[in-house]
Amino acid sequence: MSKTTYSITTTLPYVNADPHIGFALEIIQADVLARWHRLKGKSVVFNTGTDEHGQKIWKNAQEAGMDPKAYCDQYAAKFHGLKEALNLTYTHFIRTTDEHHIKAAQEFWKRCDAAGDIYKKQYQVKYCVGCELEKTDSELVDGKCPIHPKLEIENRDEENYFFRWSKYQDALLKHYKENPQFVMPESRLHEISKFVEGGLQDFSISRLKEKMPWGIAVPGDEAHVMYVWFDALVNYISTLGWPDEKYAEFWPNVQVAGKDNLRQQSAMWQGMLLSAGVPLSKQIFIHGFITADGQKMSKSLGNVVNPYDLVSQYGTDPLRYFLLGALPSYEDGDYSKKHFEETYTAKLVNGIGNLAARTATMVEKYCEGKAPAVTEDRFETPAFWKAYEAALDAYRFDEAMRVLEHYVTAVNQAIDVEAPFKKAKLGEDVSPFMYQIAEALRHIATALLPVIPAGAEKVLSQLSIDPASVTLPAAQAWGGLEPGTSVKKGDILFPRLAP
Repeated sequence: MSKTTYSITTTLPYVNADPHIGFALEIIQADVLARWHRLKGKSVVFNTGTDEHGQKIWKNAQEAGMDPKAYCDQYAAKFHGLKEALNLTYTHFIRTTDEHHIKAAQEFWKRCDAAGDIYKKQYQVKYCVGCELEKTDSELVDGKCPIHPKLEIENRDEENYFFRWSKYQDALLKHYKENPQFVMPESRLHEISKFVEGGLQDFSISRLKEKMPWGIAVPGDEAHVMYVWFDALVNYISTLGWPDEKYAEFWPNVQVAGKDNLRQQSAMWQGMLLSAGVPLSKQIFIHGFITADGQKMSKSLGNVVNPYDLVSQYGTDPLRYFLLGALPSYEDGDYSKKHFEETYTAKLVNGIGNLAARTATMVEKYCEGKAPAVTEDRFETPAFWKAYEAALDAYRFDEAMRVLEHYVTAVNQAIDVEAPFKKAKLGEDVSPFMYQIAEALRHIATALLPVIPAGAEKVLSQLSIDPASVTLPAAQAWGGLEPGTSVKKGDILFPRLAP
């Protein structure tokens, strides 16, 4: 990945249930970063898709009386539909049942095998079908997986292929030490470092086809199919066309993942990359979970919130803003209807929406709807941009929203203190102040383009600015709103909620 390109991916959601706001959080965070880097003029690849192999899918398809591919098709469509529902800009939507992915996974297997890192052995293990992962006794609570407590732990005794993960313990620890921002936040890098320091155990990477046929065939051994995690992780490079060398234009990439994926993304996958001779990922951002009214939200517990429902009731921008600004980026955050609606009213209706409406109204009234002459910056705008960009670079979306909200509040408070409506009645020229608040509004709308793109574009249109023409860093300079530009009132950005 060069300085002029940017590549980002979500994890691939497993297609055994409808989308929920936990994944909506992840893909919206990735979308913000993709939009942000496009504003900087970079060529961006933004990847997402669906993880479609493994025992859970096979079992669910059988229970539904469906062909597993047809079963996957119906869920893949629901996840692909998020592109419109959440106003996403991903460029790649990969399905692990895609032919080019299957071929890439098989080539990846061959390269790991050629490196001497794949071998076969008989083993006994406790296995959680929900996680599609082996479990040690120390990871179980009362004999159950804490993530999937409703599922029985299976005891397996069979011959599988294994990946020689233990071989890469020192190399991974060296990489973590030399790249202190490889996994963010720092607490998660510390967590995975401690895990790897404790010793890596080789893990199973195949299943017997006679027991579980829904998977990618192991090269040279039709009796086995690939373990779902081995196959699925390869999507991050197969989506870029690997093994074609052109993939390197956008590799290594940035990965966004939940904390339950820490081990797989920052240790398992990286070990596999070392084996296959592929550069390691660039950076991995680990976000927290979403709880619902204080209770952990998960598909297995059946208390998930459907993003389609929230979009239908409140709209796309309010959902995007809540997930980015009302929840902590690094830790777990709580969703509730009350919290959502309080955020909507305080930050969007009374904050951004109110400022946009009153600014356009006053410019129309006191300046005949035209931007007056440029005047000095009174809102410390360079400091705002520095803090805002630093927050995004650190994947602190919540902090970026605090910086933005502080700026919005400063402009709204300046209007209250200056009281231009009173000064105008006394015959005082308020046009210098009108420029200041209109130009500040332009900066706010620019900063909002990656966050709530539809609303931001409406505000820019009120200022007669084509959103497609906005580029960074040019748009961050004070004075970008040209004198004489038409400033007009638009529709209400965020209507008040009915009592």
